[in-house]
Amino acid sequence: MKKYLALLACLLVLMAAQAQDVIIRRNTTTTTTSTTTVTKPKPKPKPRTTQPPSVSSQAFTANGISFKMIRVEGGTFMMGATPEQGSDALDDEKLTHRVTLSSYYIGETEVTQALWEAVMGSNPSNFKGDNRPVEQVSWDDCQTFIHKLNSLTGRSFRLPTEAEWEYAAWGGNKSQGYKYSGSNTLGNVAWYSRNSGDETHPVKGKLPDELGIYDMSGNVWEWTSNCWRVNYSAPEECDKLVIRGGCWYNNYGENRVSCRGWGSAGWHNDGVGFRLAL
Repeated sequence: MKKYLALLACLLVLMAAQAQDVIIRRNTTTTTTSTTTVTKPKPKPKPRTTQPPSVSSQAFTANGISFKMIRVEGGTFMMGATPEQGSDALDDEKLTHRVTLSSYYIGETEVTQALWEAVMGSNPSNFKGDNRPVEQVSWDDCQTFIHKLNSLTGRSFRLPTEAEWEYAAWGGNKSQGYKYSGSNTLGNVAWYSRNSGDETHPVKGKLPDELGIYDMSGNVWEWTSNCWRVNYSAPEECDKLVIRGGCWYNNYGENRVSCRGWGSAGWHNDGVGFRLAL
């Protein structure tokens, strides 16, 4: 009898162990089967607007005409033909180099004909319009204008350096690395050969860059304060002054952020104007 009971007890223990193993296996199977991966849809990018949400600026007035200067926070960037420029980059851009700048202000727009006339008393532009950029102004003419503007305002306006110009066109420390100033699609931010109708247009007609600065690609080329240096490395050629940004009669390549050009100090052209720095 004892032998029979012992045998029965062993049988019951064995059956219990098998039952537990089945439960464990079922639980494991259920857990594995019920596990699913949920992929959340990516949020759609917010569309660019004509005015960035946060812009630090100062407004000034000269003989009744107001203009705005945008603050560019200082920082370090790679100047020249960065990868975004691709195969369009020219030899004069290809010595990519690191530049560090202190904070400064730069014009929200190119100097308009209204502001030029308020300071100088005349308007040399070929394509007339108060809110169009002034053009047909040489580098020497710009220096005369700036001297008079500083006398009127008591400030120290100047032309931007070539590095300051490019850093602002990149979008400063808010840069998204676009090929053109504010976009990889030129027509969104620039008046150029395919959409200009062979003339300049009023400023702020296209989207701004990341800093809230308009028309740094297209409309008119812009004088800088720098003498020309081939590929940033050759000796300065001060009979040539650097211009940047491309203009209404240029195609894609000339309107890129890193594209460079030059003109003599006395050169006038209806595709060349300027923007102030402070």
